[in-house]
Amino acid sequence: MHGLYLLWWVQEKHVSPAAVASILAAGNVALMLSEVPTGWLADRFGHRASLILGSALQIVAMLWCWLGEGVVGLIVACVLVAIADAFRSGAGQALVYRSCLALDRERDFQRIEARSHAAELCALVVLLVAGGVIVGTWGFAAGWIAETVLSGLGLCLACAMTEPPAHERDDDRPCAAHRGSLLSLPMMLIVGPAACLGAIAGAAAFIAQTADSRGIAGITALVAVITLAEAAGAAIAGRVRERGAAQQVLLAAAGAALAAIAFAVPPVCLIAVVALSFLIGLAEPLRDTAIQRAARDDTRARAASLASACDTAAAALALPVAGFWRSRR
Repeated sequence: MHGLYLLWWVQEKHVSPAAVASILAAGNVALMLSEVPTGWLADRFGHRASLILGSALQIVAMLWCWLGEGVVGLIVACVLVAIADAFRSGAGQALVYRSCLALDRERDFQRIEARSHAAELCALVVLLVAGGVIVGTWGFAAGWIAETVLSGLGLCLACAMTEPPAHERDDDRPCAAHRGSLLSLPMMLIVGPAACLGAIAGAAAFIAQTADSRGIAGITALVAVITLAEAAGAAIAGRVRERGAAQQVLLAAAGAALAAIAFAVPPVCLIAVVALSFLIGLAEPLRDTAIQRAARDDTRARAASLASACDTAAAALALPVAGFWRSRR
């Protein structure tokens, strides 16, 4: 249902685009507030356990998205999705990095993360097309049923994972000499630029997806192209050397320039949306690698969760602006 949920809320639930944007922003706030506490729980009680809990909550969230009524119901659904994502976001990245350390393959993390992200996005495109066909043929109820079943499969995969052992030699990995507080300036310079870039890309995609001239087929095609562009960026990220904060600032500056061009020249808006998706796909695996290399072994999930919290904070500021702009248009 990724990409179609906007149609579900705006057309089927008869909620205005501005209200939908505000509901999404509320979910982003819930995610932001949940990220660091859930990251601490993952570091304390195990990343696998956090993934299992988050996957179970995701099933409940999908059912609520489908069956919830009114604005309040949609807010509850968004909050549930946010909490489920919070339990999985930092834990998943930390589990992969710690597994690489346990296998003495730390330098492979960036390539694995980039390829996994690209593969995930490509699979999402297939699911987008399938979702469009399902909804167009059997209606939204069938789409939500399929989404719930897939969430159940995610829970099964989380249960099948293994928790890697703690890494004792924290001083023999790249960037260990520069590790410090999660709120230190070096960490913020790694985390912040991609958060800003993601907010710009998300706002631009929201505006494009809520255009009045697009139906189910148009929305599905647009989101598929956006997702493929992000996957292409992630695939290339596996071959680009990670260079820390300076690299992230450069990518964010390129995204801001693209957004400015799109607003100044509306005919190129769709091209800019696709290009922004490519940039965020390129930036995220590079940032993930920089974060894990800068974090201590007992704060990996919290470090990744901090990045996600910054992402959602930026999105929470950008989405209402995009919704207001779309309503005025």
